[in-house]
Amino acid sequence: MFLILPPIFLASLLGKHRGGNIIFYFLRFWAHTWFPLVGMPVKRIYKCEKDNEPCIYVVNHRSYLDAAIAVKVMRLPFRPLGKIEMSKIPAFGFIYKNSVVAVDRSSAPARARSVREMMSALKAGISILVFPEGTTNESTQPLRPFHNGAFRMAIELQMPIKPVLYLDAGDRLPHNFMKINPGKCRVVFLPSVPVAGLTLDDINTLKQKVYEIMDTELRKYREYPTLQPVE
Repeated sequence: MFLILPPIFLASLLGKHRGGNIIFYFLRFWAHTWFPLVGMPVKRIYKCEKDNEPCIYVVNHRSYLDAAIAVKVMRLPFRPLGKIEMSKIPAFGFIYKNSVVAVDRSSAPARARSVREMMSALKAGISILVFPEGTTNESTQPLRPFHNGAFRMAIELQMPIKPVLYLDAGDRLPHNFMKINPGKCRVVFLPSVPVAGLTLDDINTLKQKVYEIMDTELRKYREYPTLQPVE
């Protein structure tokens, strides 16, 4: 990562869109090198046609490894939505703030700025990656409840939602300790969910539809406890 800092610094001078796109090519080079070195082969599983249009990727979130997997497998160019706190990490923080749309969830104006930045990227043909659970899922269930942001943005810009599943990230780098466990990392690309004709009144319906699609598919690959009905 330190070896790619100089070209990333130079690329950052070219602006958020052009410079950010160049940065991601350096990050992808790093990811293609790093994953084999630590014994984690990454496998893409496509249950849909490969698309070349900008979209909003909606991904489940189990591990800090998820961002690195995204750099390796997502169609370029794209930008992930990330926590602003990560930009404070020495060296890595510089790469982070120049390659993500950072959001400060404690500030309403800051959240609004992040949404405007994401919309600007989408209009420039850059896909956006969102972890709709908002934080890593530490439960025994496939998913945590989703936030509205990605679905509101999809409807406002009439951009399709592309659900993506990370099946093994939580096993490779568990959230409760910083230890890498070598092994496979499978990524499943699901068919896009169209939003044409939907209005903001349909946010909850769209959110629930995507949630159910992802939940159903995750249960095909892993065993999860059955939720007990509330009496």
